This record gives sequence, C-alpha cells and structure tokens, in this order.
Amino acid sequence: MSGNKSTPFEGPGPDQVFLQHLSEGRLYLQRCRDTGRYVFFPRVLSPFTGKPNLEWVPASGEGVVYSTTVIRRRKEAGGDYNIALVDLAEGVRMMSRVEGLEPAEVGIGLKVKARIITAGDRPIVVFDPAGGR
Repeated sequence: MSGNKSTPFEGPGPDQVFLQHLSEGRLYLQRCRDTGRYVFFPRVLSPFTGKPNLEWVPASGEGVVYSTTVIRRRKEAGGDYNIALVDLAEGVRMMSRVEGLEPAEVGIGLKVKARIITAGDRPIVVFDPAGGR
C-alpha cells in the first residue's frame, strides 16, 4: 500500500459503520455510486458492480411488511412476538419485528416506520405501524 489513500478494506467494516449510525440514532443504508441502487446488508463491495464504490446515505425508514410470522413463547419467557421482512422504500429488504400491535395482527402489506431501540447493549431497528395498508 502506498500513499495516504485508504482502501475499502481499511478502517471499520461496514457492519460496524452501520451499528455506529444506529447508535447515533440514524438509519443509514449504503448506496452504489455507479448504479444508484441501495444495498442492505452492509457490504464492502457493491453487489451490482463488484467495486468498492458504496456511500452511506440516510434512509427514510418507511417500509411495507413483505412477510411475517409469529414466534410463540411462554408468557414467562416474554410472550409471543413477530418476525417480519420489511421492504424499505429504498428497495431493500430488512428482517426485524413490528411493535405496537399484537404479533398476529401484523399482516403483509402493513405500512411501517423504522425506529431505533437498544436491545441488550446494541442498537437495533424495529418498526411501528405507520397507518393504512
């Protein structure tokens, strides 16, 4: 390696950058500078070009439930919860859960809005109903 120019393989990895944005209360996604398409999960190289030409940009946090399921647990273990695949407005799909509704009430096509919470010692993205279908 010569000069001061860094490569995409130096510094914090894309997962760490994503978590850093979340810990600052911001949902950011990567976008390929060559194609303009968004990328999730965080990567070093664009899946569209194979080049390290990705930039971090703010995400709207708006999405629609693509799929959902209810995970059954005993009440003393925290009760039932849902797992949802959410299509973000930027065109990427994220796995998370929808809060603010009973798990069985979360349906395909539900409009949702992202919210960042802390679970354990890590920031995570959950979704709340945004109203309407």
